Amino acid sequence: GLSGYEIATRIRQDPKVEINSVCLIATTGYGMRTDRVRIRRAGFDHHLVKPVDPRRLQNLFAQLGS
Repeated sequence: GLSGYEIATRIRQDPKVEINSVCLIATTGYGMRTDRVRIRRAGFDHHLVKPVDPRRLQNLFAQLGS
């Protein structure tokens, strides 16, 4: 029953979760400036607008794996 925004906020506020141990990626159909701001404020690290380009997602995962 929670939105992705609420889940991200809870994860970021949880003192047991190290900030750099989790990377949160929002995938949404909304890509306006206000949407990007809301996503960043919720604690997401990345924002991908649907339809997500598979190459972009692969590149993001590759960067995270480094």
